[in-house]
Amino acid sequence: MRLFARLVAVALLLALPMPALAQQVPLKGLGRFAGWRQNALIGYGIVTGLAGSGDTRRSAVTRQALRNVLSRLGTSVTEDEISSRNVAVVMVTAVLSPSANVGDRMDATVSSIGDARSLAGGTLIMTPLMGPDQRTYAVAQGPLLTGGYRFDADLNQQQRNYPTTAVLQGGATVELGVESPLLQTNGELSFLLSEPSFSTAERIAERIGERLGYGAAWARSADEVRIRFHGSPEQVTAFVATLENLTVEPDAATRIVINERTGTVVAGGGVTISSVVISQGDIKVTVTAERTASQPSFYSGFASDVGSLVVTNTKLDVEQGVGDRTFKFPSTSVGDLVQALARAHVDTRRIISILQAIKAAGALHADILVQ
Repeated sequence: MRLFARLVAVALLLALPMPALAQQVPLKGLGRFAGWRQNALIGYGIVTGLAGSGDTRRSAVTRQALRNVLSRLGTSVTEDEISSRNVAVVMVTAVLSPSANVGDRMDATVSSIGDARSLAGGTLIMTPLMGPDQRTYAVAQGPLLTGGYRFDADLNQQQRNYPTTAVLQGGATVELGVESPLLQTNGELSFLLSEPSFSTAERIAERIGERLGYGAAWARSADEVRIRFHGSPEQVTAFVATLENLTVEPDAATRIVINERTGTVVAGGGVTISSVVISQGDIKVTVTAERTASQPSFYSGFASDVGSLVVTNTKLDVEQGVGDRTFKFPSTSVGDLVQALARAHVDTRRIISILQAIKAAGALHADILVQ
């Protein structure tokens, strides 16, 4: 009996609602320091070695680009002498890390801009990658990985994925590094939040103040926290390493994300709704029109003002759905609401419509983001 009583007590304890535990997130998971950013690079090049799947002769850009490459290598040819389909003109894109040094290797993406059918088996010729300032920061060259194919034979075609886009794995070499100064001219650092929030910004400033002293940081806006730095420039790295490992409880965003194409609903567990009554059901209205013609055969040919008459008979049917439901919820969370509707066999798309209707009624205290 004692064992049974203990088991009952444990079951009752587990059945009680447990308070939500605050989730502490490191500062580096909430944003970034100003000046520490990635840089986009772009280039224009040629892929060779294609097995007849390159650009056709209709692509004048391909012939001109190949002629320019051959001329730089000491070979002079005319555009009419170029008829190979083993070449394709491509755009090359890459992302330069803020900590990239000269000689580092990085990945690049290669995309066809002509009428090539596939880049499978091709090799990218040396292509300079430039930044927005038109300076060359990296050079890309090497074999491509497409992850797909396309084959044609006698008007039959077989294709897998998109073979006109390929990856140059580790084929771009950094030729010019970038400087990412974290310390501003006034001796301050700026931390930028990825999700703007006044509450989160204030909590970050308070947490830094607890670690470094009162007044060491303050929230400038919902997406920026300013931090004072009094050490030497050589101590900036250690100072930032200390800051980015501080843990802060971020403010939970009251937002519901709805994807109507896939029927997906994602909401935070803390999103609540006020007391609401929901009546959900289907009414199917069917209108059937039947047209008949009345032909007065007795007077046909004797009276010129007598003609046929078209009569339309309309039938209206109203069918009420068998799955009608009426729900009454007190103040609760969206998670409880969705679970209750799912137990009542309400499909996902109707749940989406219900959430939108509750938001319109003013009982849902969150923003709905429809994708």
